[in-house]
Amino acid sequence: MNCRRCHIRPLFVILVAVGSNVGLADDASLIAPGARLEKVVGDLKFSEGPAWHPDGFLIFEDIPRNRILKLDANDKVTVFREPSGHSNGLTFDREGRLLAAEGNSTDGGRRISRTEKDGRVISLADKFNGKRLNSPNDLAVDAKGRIYFTDPRYGARDGVEQDKESVYRIDLDGTLSRVIDSVSKPNGIAVSLDQKTLFVADNDPNAKRVLLAFDLAADGSASRPRVLHDFGTGRGIDGMTLDNAGRIWATAGSKEKAGVHVFEVAADRNSAKLLTVVATPEDPTNCTFGGSDRSVLYITSASSLFRIRTAVKGAASPPGK
Repeated sequence: MNCRRCHIRPLFVILVAVGSNVGLADDASLIAPGARLEKVVGDLKFSEGPAWHPDGFLIFEDIPRNRILKLDANDKVTVFREPSGHSNGLTFDREGRLLAAEGNSTDGGRRISRTEKDGRVISLADKFNGKRLNSPNDLAVDAKGRIYFTDPRYGARDGVEQDKESVYRIDLDGTLSRVIDSVSKPNGIAVSLDQKTLFVADNDPNAKRVLLAFDLAADGSASRPRVLHDFGTGRGIDGMTLDNAGRIWATAGSKEKAGVHVFEVAADRNSAKLLTVVATPEDPTNCTFGGSDRSVLYITSASSLFRIRTAVKGAASPPGK
């Protein structure tokens, strides 16, 4: 049994309003009137992967401490899984089981794992063509239950076996396929509401920092890449999520430009308009919608978990739930 649940010291949870709700852009209609960004949890080493469970709780990762944490409806924090394989992106499948993109580490990792209802952790994918994955970063589930995930390698290149930093798909029968190999460092990922577009962040600090769209066929293959937004020399997208109108909420930017960037994608999926930026006091890493009506945006950063109430609702995750 690889999971255990225990209480974190009470001082771990803090509730503080930390600043204005929007910045850098001027459309504040997506944020609930009077809503303020609130710090819910502090004292994290590096937080990532927020994911909302239908039973009414949030999980998120504290990567250096190698544990996945749970925030319940009463803002109580406990350990959901430890060790976590130094997971980064997290989500749930249609049966409510945790899916994790485990990164490069010495105690497992470099795989997509699933935590069963009884706490057992199984590997869904750890090799492609007989070679270990680089460092799975983020993942998304489509309406059929297939898993798409990004596999870059940031930092040290020790032990790299793959010839590409790519995007993969795990089919229901367990087959692993490489669907995109034309990117530099794929990071955040999302499937459009109509299941016809795959959104991928190509976030290479030494090269391009762009939000890409790919046509997604019924068989799960991706084609026709195009740039929806170019961040230039600024910090690109780390993680992203969708609201129920198909807008992309993406964590990007640094320092005074840090925040959740909200994009409206054009009908032809060839461009995207920046609507607003929910400013954050720390560089954000990922975000998701939660709450009883999915109208609370949870945002992870290097050392904190934030939230703010929105005027919109998040898309069902996974689709159909």
